[in-house]
Amino acid sequence: MQRFFLLLTTVLLVSFTARAAAPLGADTVRLTLPEAEKRFVENNLTLLAQRYNVSAAQAQILQAKLWDNPTITLEQNTYNPQTHKALDVTRTGNTAVQVQQLFSLAGRRKAATNVAQQNALVEQFTFEDLLRNLRYELRSTFYDLYYKQQSVSVYDKEVASFQRTVTLYQSQYDKGNIALKEVIRLKAFLFQLLNERQALLSDIATEQADLRTLMRDTSGAYYVPTADLNHLRALSLAGRTEDQLIDSAQVNRADVKARQAAVQQQTQNLRLQRALAAPDLAAGYVYDRAGNYIQNYNAVTLGIAVPIFNRNQGNIHTAQQQIEVSKAQLGQQQLVVQNDVQEAWRQARQTDQLYQSADRETSDFDRLMKGIDESYAKRNLTVVEFLDFYESYKNNLVQLNNLRASRVRAFEQLNFAVGRPVFQ
Repeated sequence: MQRFFLLLTTVLLVSFTARAAAPLGADTVRLTLPEAEKRFVENNLTLLAQRYNVSAAQAQILQAKLWDNPTITLEQNTYNPQTHKALDVTRTGNTAVQVQQLFSLAGRRKAATNVAQQNALVEQFTFEDLLRNLRYELRSTFYDLYYKQQSVSVYDKEVASFQRTVTLYQSQYDKGNIALKEVIRLKAFLFQLLNERQALLSDIATEQADLRTLMRDTSGAYYVPTADLNHLRALSLAGRTEDQLIDSAQVNRADVKARQAAVQQQTQNLRLQRALAAPDLAAGYVYDRAGNYIQNYNAVTLGIAVPIFNRNQGNIHTAQQQIEVSKAQLGQQQLVVQNDVQEAWRQARQTDQLYQSADRETSDFDRLMKGIDESYAKRNLTVVEFLDFYESYKNNLVQLNNLRASRVRAFEQLNFAVGRPVFQ
């Protein structure tokens, strides 16, 4: 049974080791954050769709400014019983022409234009808020990928070192110098490392797909994000307070601006509904060649509806209520923004404090592990002690990368909550 387990473990190790971080056939491309953001802004399909919504809303401003088309009516007698002519267009027949133009009163066209302008603003701020959300997703994915690939490098280094150790002790076992159980323990630990590495690679594959989707990339390239470590280490909350960031968010957040524009839109809509209560004036001109009390009759016409029954009461009341609804939604969004910033501030402060207090120097660990390898080779350590040191070494580096990623993500979350890049 032990020999079977040893053979099975060896086959699995060879199979896992053959897998590289980048998919087979995929081009490996180094990518900086500015490059990713540029491609995202230019190519993202969701942003493109919202841009069309903005353009459509702006076109409605032009539409609201347009005058109503004039109406031209032609009247021609079909049969003249005196002359026995059909459709008689001569002087013995009759032709009447009427031209009519509708004029909006009480500033209805201006009010409709103002409503359209506010609607275009709502769409513009909706676009900016979408950009804010997707940019946060892009930047978070970028840094998550960066630090996960750093952790994969830790596993690669440890797996390569451990494979040499396993090969050495396998040869010692073949010579009968060590027990089989020690080789099995070493191979089992190596198998554990490869499993953890593979789980990390699966997460990376998912985020690679997310990154390519955000940038509208169909090449299937495997991206290797590059970051300025000195710049990331220098991130700090110093010089900024929670209240300052809350005030900044209330001014800069596009979702708040969209709610404010919605309040103005409903206010303008109330003015439009009141203007619609005033009837339109229809002015026209009539020419009647032979069908009136005199030949070649010319007249001016004026028409207006008498607002007795319908004074647009229902729509005016609805518009008034919609103003109150939009004001309540604005207040709710401002409360959401305040809580977002407060929570993001606390998370960033706590994570940064943990990062600043952590021992981020890894060179000592590298020297220590070199000594551990030598001590184990000299049989000064048991296999249990040796594996415990390796486990601690790996956990320290991986957790350090997780802490770095959490810290950068916390600062990105704070930027997202404020609505502008406070921390670049």
